[in-house]
Amino acid sequence: MLKPDWLRVKAPQKERIGAVADLLVDLGLNTVCQEASCPNIGECFAGGTATFLIMGPGCTRACPYCDIDFDKSVRSLDPTEPYRLSEAVSRLGLDHVVITSVNRDDLVDGGASQFVACVEQIRKYSAKTTIELLIPDFCGNWDALGFVMDSTPDVLNHNIETIPRLYKRIRPQGIYERSLELLMRVRDGWPKVYTKSGLMVGLGETDREVIDVMSDLSINKVDILTIGQYLSPGPNHLPVDRYVSPNQFDYFRQEGEEKFGFLQVVSSPLTRSSYHAGEVKRLIANYPR
Repeated sequence: MLKPDWLRVKAPQKERIGAVADLLVDLGLNTVCQEASCPNIGECFAGGTATFLIMGPGCTRACPYCDIDFDKSVRSLDPTEPYRLSEAVSRLGLDHVVITSVNRDDLVDGGASQFVACVEQIRKYSAKTTIELLIPDFCGNWDALGFVMDSTPDVLNHNIETIPRLYKRIRPQGIYERSLELLMRVRDGWPKVYTKSGLMVGLGETDREVIDVMSDLSINKVDILTIGQYLSPGPNHLPVDRYVSPNQFDYFRQEGEEKFGFLQVVSSPLTRSSYHAGEVKRLIANYPR
């Protein structure tokens, strides 16, 4: 299936990309931009931003849509990683930072302690930087979730990824209802934190099913929603079922903001969960808590 014209990405600024990439190598850090083959890597690196991937690069889950390497071995956490991450945030002068991780089901707390250590270091040396955490489901360990939330991130993101009918095929170790519960627990327990979620389209869902997921997320009081086109990383991953038109993405955005009341819906073919994440600064200013 040929990619339509609207999925073509402009050539990035090589000099700025190289500067960010060199910094990441220098500090021994991973980004989801690189590990997950994100199509927006050029734009984001050129703008001096990156979504940091901690506790990786290997993931203990093997979701067939994802390009991050599978690694089920037991690995200890690197105690220097939070310090190196904080140094990168400082050297890049980031106003907003997104921190995500691979799934670490081999750890008792799923890696919650590493998220907390990263937040603490960034708060210490870059106090004005807003922090967004894109977390796994911690296998339903709500104590681990509470530990992360008590570190007071500005935004808590947990992606729903797809519709419930496709979970067994696309996210076999995930549970749709568990992800919804996580988001609701965050809203109820830490009401000042902005909640966020995202899903991919083009994996076999219908437009009606996308709307149903949007409804579920709204009921569970999610503030920010991202919707983007799934792009298969390669022949060993799930194929693209359809390419959703820009007009349909506009429709999803309009429904989300006008019908379901999300504070923000970022919906376009190239949208990813961290795409233009820094715009949350404006949202926080407009909807203070």
